[in-house]
Amino acid sequence: QVQLVESGGGLVQAGGSLRLSCAASRTILSITHMGWFRQAPGKQRELVATITRGGTANYADSVKGRFTISRDNAKNTAYLQMNSLKPEDTAVYYCNRAASPYEVWSQGTQVTVSS
Repeated sequence: QVQLVESGGGLVQAGGSLRLSCAASRTILSITHMGWFRQAPGKQRELVATITRGGTANYADSVKGRFTISRDNAKNTAYLQMNSLKPEDTAVYYCNRAASPYEVWSQGTQVTVSS
C-alpha cells in the first residue's frame, strides 16, 4: 500500500490561489490514475481532477479552467494548483487513486475560501 499525505491547504480570500501537494510513501509509478477529491461539510466526497501516469488530466466541470493537476513521478508527488478560488471550493481535499480500490484515506488538507 501507498501512504498519501496532503499539504498546502489554508485560508484564502475569494479569487486567491493555493497549491496543494500530495506526497507518497513510495513510488507512484504504479498508480496509473491519480485523483484529487474534496469533501465539503454535509456533502459526499467528489472527484475534482485526475491525471494519468503520462500526464493527461481531466477535471470536473466545477473546477475546469481554474484548477491544474500535475504529478512528478520522480518525486512521488502530485499537485493541485487552484486559482480563482470561490467560497464553494471550501472543503477538505484528498489525493488518492482516481478509482477504487483506493489506498487508505489520509486526513486531507483543509481549504477555506472566504468571500
